Amino acid sequence: MPLAIFDLDETLIHGDCASLWSAWMARIGWVDADLFPARDRELMALYSEGRLAMEDYMAFSLEPLIGRTPADVDEQVLHYIDEVIEPLFYPGACATVQAHRAAGERLLVISASAAFLVKPIAARLGIDAVLAIDLEVRDGRYTGRTQGVLTYREGKVIRLADWLELHGETLADASFYSDSRNDLPLLTRITHPVAVNPDPVLLAHAQAAGWKVLEWQARRSA
Repeated sequence: MPLAIFDLDETLIHGDCASLWSAWMARIGWVDADLFPARDRELMALYSEGRLAMEDYMAFSLEPLIGRTPADVDEQVLHYIDEVIEPLFYPGACATVQAHRAAGERLLVISASAAFLVKPIAARLGIDAVLAIDLEVRDGRYTGRTQGVLTYREGKVIRLADWLELHGETLADASFYSDSRNDLPLLTRITHPVAVNPDPVLLAHAQAAGWKVLEWQARRSA
């Protein structure tokens, strides 16, 4: 069956789950409420420009998790998703996911954010196949380090190739929805690349290549 692949941040949701998580950690007192979010914004600005070393961002963003158990973190993540993420799902994204599901396609989320965030967020859309940045756990606690190939730029291509082989899937007639220039290495390998609310670099590439371009609108506040 064809694959329908989705980026997460600014594609399925109106925001970046890692930055929003940083703000949540400030809210619950896990980080300095002024310094940590400010540094996060600086690093995410580099990301939007395609100039971020993902290893540097992960080292920064994972420091507050060092010594915490996955269970303790997961408990906070559920509250965070309920209060912060749920209202941010694009209605257009939800409808598109449902359309691909109704067509019998297999759904996959591939994201440059950490798996402990991406997996439960994807689960809210009924998607259980997820590729994201995996974290190291030793003696039952997070070490603050990642493990394996990071799902970022060419890393998404590598991780997806491994996943396809493991699950006996192919990219034949696959779709991939993304907002970011950082996903061009994967988008250019897909039968049906779709630019969603694209950044300027991705928009220019999509228009030149004749790709579909979608503008998904955020939910209106009540």
